[in-house]
Amino acid sequence: MTSHVTTHVLDAVAGVPAAGIGVRLSRHDADALTEVASGVTDEDGRIRDLGPERLDAGTYRIVFATGEYFAAREQRTFYPQVTIDFAVEDGQGHYHVPILLSPFAYSTYRGS
Repeated sequence: MTSHVTTHVLDAVAGVPAAGIGVRLSRHDADALTEVASGVTDEDGRIRDLGPERLDAGTYRIVFATGEYFAAREQRTFYPQVTIDFAVEDGQGHYHVPILLSPFAYSTYRGS
C-alpha cells in the first residue's frame, strides 16, 4: 500500500534533513477539521506513509510542529507551527508536500 500524501522537511540553516518533526494531516469538513493521519519525520526528514492510499477530493491541512523542533535545538523561531492547506482533486494521484525550513522562514511546493 502506498500513501497518498508524503512529506519531506529540510533544515535550510543546518543543511540537514529535519528529523523528529511531528506532522498532522486533516481534512476540512464543513465547519470543522477531521484528523486523517499523523506521523513524525524520520532521520531523512521524511514521512513516507502519511495517510491512506486514497483521499477523497477536498481541502486538506498539513501541520508541522516546527516550534518543538527548534526548541529541542535551543533555537528561537518565529513559526511555532507551519500550516499548509492544499486541494486534493479526483484522479490526481500522489501528493508530496515538502518544506524547506529555517527559524524565520519556510517555503513549500507540490513535489513529486
